[in-house]
Amino acid sequence: MEIKLTISDIKTGKSYDKKLEFEQNPYLGKKIGDLLDVDGLNGYEFQITGGSDSAGFPMRADLKGFSKKKILSVASTGIHVNYKGIRVRKTVAGNTIHEKTSQINLKIVKYGNKSINEFFEEKNKSIPTVT
Repeated sequence: MEIKLTISDIKTGKSYDKKLEFEQNPYLGKKIGDLLDVDGLNGYEFQITGGSDSAGFPMRADLKGFSKKKILSVASTGIHVNYKGIRVRKTVAGNTIHEKTSQINLKIVKYGNKSINEFFEEKNKSIPTVT
């Protein structure tokens, strides 16, 4: 199973991508807004801000579970409208990470001792599992 992590550094405005391979995904069951402590990053703490499934449908924080739904909504996550008052029916994924989730968006909430740049420059190191 392959999953892509997109980590956003809110201090610098940069984001970092990392592809990971798992036999069993350690992020299963986590929801948007949950905090993650990752071993090996010296005190870094991340918050899940979103993601998308294997078909590219965005995750929505207000849709419980992991199933896909067709919702009627105004401009918000995954929906862009050009005129005021327009509502659009779109398919979106729920707020829980499951087997079909292919990308997880994270933001750094708590910084550690080591710079996040140094972590991504090391080529042979991979992100450890969630504690």
